[in-house]
Amino acid sequence: MNSTIKTIIKIIAVLLVIAGGIWILQGVNILPGSFMTGDPQWVINGAITALIGAALFWFTNRK
Repeated sequence: MNSTIKTIIKIIAVLLVIAGGIWILQGVNILPGSFMTGDPQWVINGAITALIGAALFWFTNRK
């Protein structure tokens, strides 16, 4: 795999982890201010998104 493609995939993976973390914080009502605030479904959605991002990052870093 090309190093440029790996870099792009890593950036996407990090963004997925960040988005998942934000969704988790909104779901548990720590980060208020949107329709997601206090909705437990967004904790689940955020955890799944963060796990996908982490797995994508790990997969891209494998040798």
